[in-house]
Amino acid sequence: MMRTALVTGAAHGLGALAARRLAAAAWDVVAVDLDADGLARTALRSPNMHVRTCDVTDPEAVADVVAMAGPVQRVVHAAMISPAAPALEQPFAEVEHVLRTDVLGTVHAVRATLPGMLERGRGELILCPDHPVPGAAAAAAASAAVAAYTDALWAEHRGQGVTFRCCRTPHGVPARLVLDAIDRSLARPAGETHVRVPGGTLRERLGSLPTRRSPADTVAPR
Repeated sequence: MMRTALVTGAAHGLGALAARRLAAAAWDVVAVDLDADGLARTALRSPNMHVRTCDVTDPEAVADVVAMAGPVQRVVHAAMISPAAPALEQPFAEVEHVLRTDVLGTVHAVRATLPGMLERGRGELILCPDHPVPGAAAAAAASAAVAAYTDALWAEHRGQGVTFRCCRTPHGVPARLVLDAIDRSLARPAGETHVRVPGGTLRERLGSLPTRRSPADTVAPR
């Protein structure tokens, strides 16, 4: 029987690789992002991948995508943004955009998919906020909120057949290593909700330190 996965933030980075891996493993993949061109590149030569442009901050749009997808067995929610700016200098509009995308976007994805998983008694819900780094205060707050939200979901719905995972993706660590860590975590006890990802090399970590970007550079989730 074909398994269906929903991957958000699938136009680039972690989400794109997750979508490709699942498609290669014979999953029926619904790949979601705001970047239509990036989605097309992700889905290239993957006949079992279906792309949908969708803004995760719009709950109705997310619900429509899930309704189209049908029963979803796995969610990889990677539609997160992390613009860098000092906490006291970041424009409020940018802070609000980060929280709407990373926190409320996560809530919308969960509310659209988790009820069906609970009804069927099985499913995997994997949330992938960015790991907090110095100089990205709003993203750090959003990452902590998503991690706490994952714990709350597990506390409320443990023992009902759904696996919950939060993977705070470190900057500078290749996406393939992050996804490898997620795959390993799925074999561990259900109560271990937080994925341990091996750290990157010193060069990778130094190369990933945030630089100041304008709001125009960070409009769309990855």
